[in-house]
Amino acid sequence: MSGLTHFDAEGRALMVDVSEKAVTSRVATACAHVVMLPETLAHVVSGTAKKGDVLGVARLAGIMAAKKTSDLIPLCHPLPITKVSVDLVPDPSLPGVRITAEVKTTGQTGVEMEALTAASTAALTVYDMLKAVEKSMEIGGIAVLRKEGGKSGTYVRDNA
Repeated sequence: MSGLTHFDAEGRALMVDVSEKAVTSRVATACAHVVMLPETLAHVVSGTAKKGDVLGVARLAGIMAAKKTSDLIPLCHPLPITKVSVDLVPDPSLPGVRITAEVKTTGQTGVEMEALTAASTAALTVYDMLKAVEKSMEIGGIAVLRKEGGKSGTYVRDNA
């Protein structure tokens, strides 16, 4: 299991020991998108979705999800998150909503999973808020765009 940090020598899952790692400033940005029909996007833009403010509710859901990541992903460390921002932008060229989530902490491990969880949950919430008018929406594009801090330094996704 060489190179896989969440397994011991016998291949059993484990939570990585970060106790010897330096406390550093860390930030991660992730993205997702929800593709929908132009008519569905019109509900988002005009604010006429029956469940209310689609983007506002999805933003809050993403923020809440980042804070709960260690409850959802079995081997994630609980982290003292210092900032979460979730931006949702209607994009007629998709057509749909583009989502970007940024998470910051000062700690011993990174926040990539928190950023991915925030973006994913925001996308799922957009779907939930609009499923009454369109069940064929598609969620995709979930990826880490950037991460900074820690021993491995800065990572920037190509085409990010």
